[in-house]
Amino acid sequence: MNQKFIISGFSDEIDENIEKQFEHLNNLGISYFEPRGINGKNISELTDKEVFELKATMDKYSIKVSSIGSPIGKIDIEDPMEPHLELLKRVIKTAKILDTKFIRIFSFYIPNERYAVYKDEVMRRMKLMVEIAEQEDVILLHENEKGIYGDIASRCLEIFEELKSPALGCVFDPANFVQCHQAVYPEAYEMLSPYITYMHIKDALADGSVVPAGYGLGSVKNILSELKANNYHGFLSLEPHLGSFTGLEGLETGGKMLDLEHSSPDKFTCAYEALTSILNEI
Repeated sequence: MNQKFIISGFSDEIDENIEKQFEHLNNLGISYFEPRGINGKNISELTDKEVFELKATMDKYSIKVSSIGSPIGKIDIEDPMEPHLELLKRVIKTAKILDTKFIRIFSFYIPNERYAVYKDEVMRRMKLMVEIAEQEDVILLHENEKGIYGDIASRCLEIFEELKSPALGCVFDPANFVQCHQAVYPEAYEMLSPYITYMHIKDALADGSVVPAGYGLGSVKNILSELKANNYHGFLSLEPHLGSFTGLEGLETGGKMLDLEHSSPDKFTCAYEALTSILNEI
């Protein structure tokens, strides 16, 4: 396996309990995770005490954080922004306690696909968040997510080109592009490759259903081959979505995935083995 890539993952898809998450990561030889659901609470909702307790548990299992899997920017573009900026500051404090510079964010849900109408407001809000990140010396990673402004590659590119900040990077999620009917490779990859800072490893079929890496239309092998050739030294964060888990209803706007069987350590292992198979091939 190529050691330039560092495997991480959303271990709340293993189990709700954090110790069970870490035990399974240890079993797989994974040393990083992307915190999102912690003992049934979202990472953004943890108190200082709970964050310090989480850090102690991480240390017990020798686990580190790759990026905070935050919900920042996952609100309607017309929702009040001030409380959300306060939540961002809260998440930044959590990131510092957990010793990571990376925080995953989104670019707001847009009603009735009126992207042109809300473009200026999206950029204004993103700029406010990026300015805070610059002051706090952290890096916000924008993820292409269904239903938000930056759901397809061209609008992601608008965000990166307009804001042009070292405090803003790109989380590239192949499955999310497939679900938005965006050609992933080479189109989306080539458009965004200068900004790719972090990878989510998730694949999908044409009907939107999520499958292990390499089994869908996300061109995961091609993308990882390109990243390897371009000396990418970053994280590959497993986001299996191969079953339902606590918090899924807050992530999926459809609800289709809530009908899946419950997530499990085995499904996380399946996602991990699909990724390592690709890495061994390249």
